[in-house]
Amino acid sequence: MLLRDTLLRVAAAGCFQAHWSTRILEEMTRNLVSDYGMDPSRAEALRAVMEEAFPEASVEGWEEIEPEMRNDPKDRHVVAAAVAVEATIIVTSNICDFGNIPEGIIALTPDEFLSEIFARHPSAVLEALTMQAAAYRRPELTTSELIERLVLTSPCFAEQALKGLAGR
Repeated sequence: MLLRDTLLRVAAAGCFQAHWSTRILEEMTRNLVSDYGMDPSRAEALRAVMEEAFPEASVEGWEEIEPEMRNDPKDRHVVAAAVAVEATIIVTSNICDFGNIPEGIIALTPDEFLSEIFARHPSAVLEALTMQAAAYRRPELTTSELIERLVLTSPCFAEQALKGLAGR
């Protein structure tokens, strides 16, 4: 959840444009409940907050092209959504399901993606991380502590961010 929050805050900072379909959000909500034990009402509330914060993220028109996708069948809807909005990057922790995707689109892990974004927008990313850390109350976190927690999911990005923070 920390990593999701980081990605959304970096998007809100204008470093990239997030996109998702209703099916992607349904899958996210279902996984938060089944895999992470989140209360269903909290998962739905998170989805509503995401949709409200990023109204431009909604992808339409992907259903018709889903059958043409050649990656893993359970994730074809994700690639179809990317094609529908002409996205060039799919961010996923499940890279193995994103082979054989259309030319011009690549799948990156969150660590790879955030590392690339940091290389392009270090000040904006550090500011987003600072704001993220300041928003946490239980427990309170400094920006350094937040980044150190991100080492578990995004070690290369966290290393870059810690170096960037030290150079401020």
